[in-house]
Amino acid sequence: MTGQENTEQRCGVVAILGAPNAGKSTLVNALVGQKVAITSPKAQTTRTRVLGVALEGDTQIILVDTPGIFAPRRRLDRAMVQAAWGGVQDADLIALVIDAKAGLGEKVERILEGLEDRSEPKILILNKVDVADKGKLLIHAQRLNERIGFQDTFFVSAATGDGLPEMKAAMAAAMPEGPWHFPADQVSSATDRMLSAEITREQIYHQLHAELPYAAAVETEQYKEREDGSVEIHQQILVARASQRAIVLGKGGQRLKEIGSRSRAELSRLLGCPVHLYLHVKVKEGWDEDRSVYRDIGLDWVE
Repeated sequence: MTGQENTEQRCGVVAILGAPNAGKSTLVNALVGQKVAITSPKAQTTRTRVLGVALEGDTQIILVDTPGIFAPRRRLDRAMVQAAWGGVQDADLIALVIDAKAGLGEKVERILEGLEDRSEPKILILNKVDVADKGKLLIHAQRLNERIGFQDTFFVSAATGDGLPEMKAAMAAAMPEGPWHFPADQVSSATDRMLSAEITREQIYHQLHAELPYAAAVETEQYKEREDGSVEIHQQILVARASQRAIVLGKGGQRLKEIGSRSRAELSRLLGCPVHLYLHVKVKEGWDEDRSVYRDIGLDWVE
C-alpha cells in the first residue's frame, strides 16, 4: 500500500481474458505505457498471470494479463488455463479480448461458456480492428453481446493505439473508490528477476519461430547488482531433448548468441542500466512435469 488515504483516488482490478493470440499482452503493455508482458506471434506466449499497473488520472488500474484459454492436453496446459480463470477471481471488471481478424470460433465459445454465469461486470474489446474485415466487426459485436450482455463494447487496435484512450477512461470509471495498491512509479508486480527470464523466453520465440514450439523454459539462476551499477544475470534454458538443445544453440552457438544479444539489449532498456547476461542450455527430460520448474515460472502445480 502507498499509505495515501485520498478518498478521490480509485483503484481496482481488470482481468484481461481471451483466447490465445488475441493480443492481450500487447493491450496490457499499451495501457501501462511500457512492456510488462512478453509478446509473440505465437499463441500461448503468456504462461502465468502478469499484473500490470496503469494510471488514468486519480485512478490506478491493476491489469491481470492471463494466459489464453484453450483446450488443455498436458499438465502445463492445465496449469496455464487454471491460471487464466484464477486471474478472474476478485476482479472488479472482466475485459474479454477478441481477435477481430480471426473472428469467433471454438476457442471463443469455450470462454463464453465460462463467463455466462459470472456476476462481475464485463466489457467486450474487439482488438486488431486495423487489420480486420470491417464488415464483420458489428456482426461479431452483436453476436457476442446477445450471448453475454456486456456493459460496453470497444473497437481497438492495441498495436496502433486506436480506441485505447476511450477504453482506458471507461475502465478507470468502473474502478471502485479507494487508495492505490502500488506506488505511482510501479508498473508491474513482476520482479526484475522474473522479467529477465520472460524477456529471454520472448527472444527464444522470436528467434526460433516454429522450430521449438513451447518446448523451452527459462530459469534465472543468479541475479545480482554490481558495484558499477550494472546487473549480472545467469540463466539456463531448459529443453526436453538433445535435438532441441542443438536448435537453441544453432551452428557454432550463433543462435544462442543472437538470443542473448537481443535479450541483453531489451533488458538494458527496461532496467535502465548495462546488463551482463550469461546463458546456457540444459537438457532436462520432462521439465514440464517438474514441480520446481512450475514454482520458478509462477504456475501452480495441478494434478
